[in-house]
Amino acid sequence: MLPKMPSSQWISASLVVVLLSLHAGVNAFYLPGTFMHTYTPGETISAKVNSLTSIETELPFSYYSLPYCKPPEGVKKSAENLGEILMGDQIDNSPYRFRVNMNESVYLCTTDPLTKEQAELLKKRARDLYQVNMVLDNLPVMRFTEQNGVTIQWTGFPVGYNPMGSNEDYIINHLKFKVLVHQYQAHGDVVITSEDGVAMVESDRKSGYQIVGFEVVPCSVRRDPEAMSKLKMYDKAESVNCPLELEKSQAIRENERITFTYEIEYVKSNIRWPSRWDAYLKMDGAKVHWFSIMNSMMVVFFLAGIVFVIFLRTVRRDLTRYEEMDKEAQAQMNEELSGWKLVVGDVFREPCCSKLLCVMVADGIQITGMAVVTIVFAALGFLSPASRGMLLTGMIILYLFLGIIAGYGGVRVWRTIKGTSEGWKSVAWLTSCFFPGIVFVILTVLNSILWGKKSTGALPISLFFTLLALWFCISVPLTLIGGLLGTRAASIEYPVRTNQIPREIPERKFPSWLLVLGAGTLPFGTLFIELFFILSSIWLGRFYYVFGFLFIVLFLLVIVCGEVSLVLTYMHLCVEDWKWWWKAFFASGSVAFYVFLYSINYLVFDLRSLSGPVSATLYLGYSLIMALAIMLSTGAIGFLLSFYFVHYLFSSVKID
Repeated sequence: MLPKMPSSQWISASLVVVLLSLHAGVNAFYLPGTFMHTYTPGETISAKVNSLTSIETELPFSYYSLPYCKPPEGVKKSAENLGEILMGDQIDNSPYRFRVNMNESVYLCTTDPLTKEQAELLKKRARDLYQVNMVLDNLPVMRFTEQNGVTIQWTGFPVGYNPMGSNEDYIINHLKFKVLVHQYQAHGDVVITSEDGVAMVESDRKSGYQIVGFEVVPCSVRRDPEAMSKLKMYDKAESVNCPLELEKSQAIRENERITFTYEIEYVKSNIRWPSRWDAYLKMDGAKVHWFSIMNSMMVVFFLAGIVFVIFLRTVRRDLTRYEEMDKEAQAQMNEELSGWKLVVGDVFREPCCSKLLCVMVADGIQITGMAVVTIVFAALGFLSPASRGMLLTGMIILYLFLGIIAGYGGVRVWRTIKGTSEGWKSVAWLTSCFFPGIVFVILTVLNSILWGKKSTGALPISLFFTLLALWFCISVPLTLIGGLLGTRAASIEYPVRTNQIPREIPERKFPSWLLVLGAGTLPFGTLFIELFFILSSIWLGRFYYVFGFLFIVLFLLVIVCGEVSLVLTYMHLCVEDWKWWWKAFFASGSVAFYVFLYSINYLVFDLRSLSGPVSATLYLGYSLIMALAIMLSTGAIGFLLSFYFVHYLFSSVKID
């Protein structure tokens, strides 16, 4: 009996079966890191440990920076992908050994007497709410707590705790693990889906146990260090319940010896292996996501109504009436023109800082393409959290290769504005360096802070050179190739001629930038709810996997950005303001201003536990990068749609 799968996964599974049936000698198909493991009873599995993390500091540290027991074979780092390194992950082996389907209570080690520095560091990590992140068979350890009668799910367990009313800090030194296993019976060839949603054909699979859940109850237990130190690692230890009395808990003190032990209990479960991540990925608040979408659709329909009025009732009516007149009447009307028709000789006049505009539009196209492709792949299940760091790695690779589109778009806009290809190389070069250069500078500053704190979140020098090599060896050449293709594409001709003397723009009571800045509130209204969930997943260690909702919100955001920029451009033309280029860009791009303000609001009201100027600086630095990317993306969308609107509008006017 096969587990239930979504229709998209059935389709992919069917395709794999058809393809593999063409090759008689094939035995299995799987992706590295997603293969389903079936263990025999008594088989040994070693847990791994990731960096220590905290929602108070956002500074990850190595697990072995604290005086924990080390594996007998020594500490060995696991291979990490680019995304894991950028996220500050440092996955090491651990001494925690699990023998499949064997309940046991195990002694690990007793530390040497804690030095003053070790004791102070343990206390600091406990008070800063640092969590130990352990992984077994690619599943993060999970714990449950009760708060106000509500069960809350957490990943990881605390380094220690400081009870209210006590001056002592206590360390978690005894772990009660519960491993959920599914008993698997082999029945010939089967089709399953991996954790990444990829269909796999399995044959000759052995019967045994599959790990489908990993839970822990952390305890602090005071033991006699003299008696326990006589035991060897993995000897049997006495099973204990978590003590409620502080006298029986292990305090963190100088010269104190700490004993580490753990218990394992295996529980049979009906959860199947492809569904074992469901407990981590389920997110409450589906109704909130639907509310966000409905709210966005209301904004879309409201703006669509305005656009409909502009096109069909105003613009089309004027054009139809104009075309029905004879030549004499047209000449008389030309003298009595008003509104947007007055700027016909200036509307395509070159804007100030035109090269910068082309570069920002090009980078916006590149970022938008990266976001759309990434979200589509994630929504289809190809970028699962089971593959740590793959989402970020995929985004970086996509951004590098989409440089060819950015180069093409930037040079095409440059040729349209200038009427010539001269200077296209500098446009393509600046396109490849503008956004990555700003990000590189910000990351360098933040990285120097992390280096000073000796955090595992600090990028190694070797990775900096790797990123620079990827940048200059892939992104820059592809951007230049795209620019070359842009010079050979058909040029976009202006429908009207530009006057030699620019027309004076009438004075207004209020500056136009107020209208441009206010326009960003409409796109922000379509994404602020989803933004809350994204920020929570980044800074509070929660999983975000509702990419279907995110794709719908992104689609609506693109529509709203286009509509807002189009309406605002038309309003500026109606008041004889022909300097619409930058205003069209920032009409939708100003949403980034509100995103950054919301990030500050989230820091103040939702990350109240975040402590220290270092943590706040890191948060604001990463938020600035996010806001800049959103500004370029939404600004490019608004500008391109406004340009085609203006081009269409004035191509219909026959005024000399």
